[in-house]
Amino acid sequence: MTSSSINEMVLVRPAHTGDLDLLVSFSLAMAQETEGRQLDEARLLRGTQALFDEPTRGFYLVAEIKGQSESTIVGQLMVTFEWSDWRNATFWWIQSVYVRPDWRRRSIYRAMHEHVLREAKQRKDVCGVRLYVEKENRGAQQAYHRVGLSPSTYQVFEEDFVLTKRTRTSKR
Repeated sequence: MTSSSINEMVLVRPAHTGDLDLLVSFSLAMAQETEGRQLDEARLLRGTQALFDEPTRGFYLVAEIKGQSESTIVGQLMVTFEWSDWRNATFWWIQSVYVRPDWRRRSIYRAMHEHVLREAKQRKDVCGVRLYVEKENRGAQQAYHRVGLSPSTYQVFEEDFVLTKRTRTSKR
């Protein structure tokens, strides 16, 4: 699909509190699908609402199919902010990416990604976009390559105080 046909079909817009339940359901599905995690729905709801309550934390975008009788939201992503002292500007981190399975491979993510890039490049205080992806999520990695992203030289390390570490079964 070309960029112009994507734009004719998909409206990428800022999410609003009326989208809250759908954002939560998409995030629950994404966590289960990509990491095998069953998230605490009440905590996730509060965390999603917190972004709307405090916009300095970031924002959500949704992908909506145009021309439908009812709103048909088929994808989401969240952008959060990281200050870079080296660049004296902010990176926009793309997170919580989800596209409904029946709408995958139809350039929905590409439409959302291009929207983020357009918005970010118009601002003098944004120096780039970043995202992280599960090591085994090859499909997502291919999609990110197709939109022009490349692996960073950095690896992410963490100590998570909320979610327990998953144990992977080792192959013998």
